[in-house]
Amino acid sequence: MSAPKRITQPHGPILAYYEDTGVRLIQQDGLYFKDLARTGELLPYEDWRLPAKERAADLAARLTPEEIAGLMLYSPHQMVPPPPGARFAGTFDGQEWAQSGQAPHALSDQQKRFLRQDHIRHILLMGVKDAATSARWSNELQHEAERLPYGIPVNLSSDPRNGSRDAHAEFKSAGSDVSKWPEGVGFAACFDPEVVRQFARDASREYRALGITTALGPQIDLCTEPRWMRFMDTLGMDTAGVLERVRAYCDGMQTTEGAPDGWGRHSVNAMVKHWPGGGTGEGGRDAHYAFGAYAVYPANNAAEHEKPFTEAAFHLDGPTGCASAVMPYYTVSWNLDTKYHKNVGNSYNTYLIRDLLREKYGFEGVVCTDWGITQDPDPEMDSFGSRCYGMNGTTEPERMLTAILNGVDQFGGNSDPAPVMAAYRLGCQQIGEEAMTKRFRQSAARLLVNIFRCGLFEDPYLDPEESARVVGCEEFCRHGEEAQRRSVTLLKNKGVLPLKEGLKIYVPMRHVGPSKSFFRQDVPARDIDPVPEEVIARYGVRVNTPEEADAAIVFAESPACNPYSKADREAGGNGYLPITLQYRPYTAKTAREVSIAGGDFREDFTNRSYRGKTNIAYNESDLDNILCCRQAMGSKPVIVVETLANPMVVGEFEAQADALLVDYGVSRPAVLDVIFGRYAPRGRLPFQMPRDMETVEAHCEDKALDLIPYTDENGNAYDFGFGIGYDGEELV
Repeated sequence: MSAPKRITQPHGPILAYYEDTGVRLIQQDGLYFKDLARTGELLPYEDWRLPAKERAADLAARLTPEEIAGLMLYSPHQMVPPPPGARFAGTFDGQEWAQSGQAPHALSDQQKRFLRQDHIRHILLMGVKDAATSARWSNELQHEAERLPYGIPVNLSSDPRNGSRDAHAEFKSAGSDVSKWPEGVGFAACFDPEVVRQFARDASREYRALGITTALGPQIDLCTEPRWMRFMDTLGMDTAGVLERVRAYCDGMQTTEGAPDGWGRHSVNAMVKHWPGGGTGEGGRDAHYAFGAYAVYPANNAAEHEKPFTEAAFHLDGPTGCASAVMPYYTVSWNLDTKYHKNVGNSYNTYLIRDLLREKYGFEGVVCTDWGITQDPDPEMDSFGSRCYGMNGTTEPERMLTAILNGVDQFGGNSDPAPVMAAYRLGCQQIGEEAMTKRFRQSAARLLVNIFRCGLFEDPYLDPEESARVVGCEEFCRHGEEAQRRSVTLLKNKGVLPLKEGLKIYVPMRHVGPSKSFFRQDVPARDIDPVPEEVIARYGVRVNTPEEADAAIVFAESPACNPYSKADREAGGNGYLPITLQYRPYTAKTAREVSIAGGDFREDFTNRSYRGKTNIAYNESDLDNILCCRQAMGSKPVIVVETLANPMVVGEFEAQADALLVDYGVSRPAVLDVIFGRYAPRGRLPFQMPRDMETVEAHCEDKALDLIPYTDENGNAYDFGFGIGYDGEELV
């Protein structure tokens, strides 16, 4: 595809368009405007001098309900090019990409359909071959959109894609060649909001170079529940610190320096999640799955979980003022609805969305559901597609209408406009056509504002060569690597660190037993080499046995397990198992005898207690590696590196380690730089490490810092904010 025609004007924005789409320029008052509607006259939405809200309202009033229904949809994950197979697949003239002869940036049959026929303009980009391919694909989308009525550009979005290591706790976007940073809670370990701000500034530049104008983040849930599988993705549990980090993140993402209102060519809309806070799942279970549907508040601390939204995301320090969008979580926030007393999924909860979010807190931006909440539930409890919690007795259009009337504008992961239009017709019957059309146009205007603010109506096109230079550039990568190293936390050092470079190093292989994937598929047992030999070679010589070694470095990961067992259910149990934060088998002798919340149409009970049940970590052999190394190494140093997806019980092995470091999803070189003295340890624990599982069972899911922390053999308590230097002195 050739380059678009570009018009530069001294007193206005650059305008870019393709003449083959029928778009022409309008000249007025010595200025140029794009005639996107092909009327030959300047319409208010085409006038870049007007405020974004005024332009959006004008365009929304021109759209049909069918066109608005398309805006209210957010596409499923898109891979560029799409892989073969069922999940995230696509076809090109009916063929898989590899057989089609098409370029990797070509539009799939499905993408053409949802642009042309379904009026979809919000698309979730997941995996992409490289930056140049992403830029070319974005250009193809925008070129196609420009051909269509009103020339409404595409708003590409992304899940977090700058994490240093692939995470299985949530399905994330493939990073392509972007700069690499710690996972969310690793930012908290830096105890400096400026690190977060630098990340957001760099990431926004990379996102825009990839064609992305909305970030499905940050995840600003307070991570008060240590067993939650999305703990690593949060910005911490300390409210004051989280508020600082949320403001820094959203300001950095949304602000274009020098723009009067902060919005411009470097701006990326921030969609903060998950309202009203998703980190309080009972027993640590997650609401992606029906067995984790319920969020609970035993300490009556729900108001604290709203603060990252109400006191930070909605009140930014920067000129954009407020996060552009909010995503409610899947959860049923148990008994938070004190007005209507409905325990339904958050997007369906009138009290949480309309009464609190929209009316009490005055949020005027986009509310987008989490992905896949409207479809009919799966008949099997242990499945991935069962998230219309509390609404299973209604039809999909009825569910959508409930959400829309609450104040929800958009449905994540949904590309079928038919049920949205059915919801519209139901709404016309229920509240009248005039009121329902007004409500549709209100959502359309909110959605269009975010496209106008980023300048896409004037110039949505990218230079692929420039994108390749920006994405993953040396400067951004250097910033990310610095943040990674800075987050690494040293908890214990018996005088063995830093190691001397050139030593002989033994690193045992890891073994992970049979497990469940994010999509609840069975994953077979596997052996993993935790660090490539070429990486170790930068610091020392890797040897094959402890006997040959001068020191052992044992890479481990925090315990992971399956919280629900179909076999237990079939054997007469309720299916619920404890989530363990220790390696060896754990029996929940002190767990709640009766769960706070429970019940599902597929269950004939409401008590989800797992008291007396036993669970075991998939990766129990990580502990065996530590203990075997200790025995084999004798008096030689054993250094343990724990990659933490969650806080964990370290009492099973701490005394056997000469040094203990933890990281939060960073690269191996970042950790090895600390081990070998290239970078002095600076990270501190952004949470408590529990003394044992009994203190975990005793704590309240909605309350931070109510655990009894572990105390090591040196008398140090692994409490919030703890970390040491090489000399063993506590950092401040």
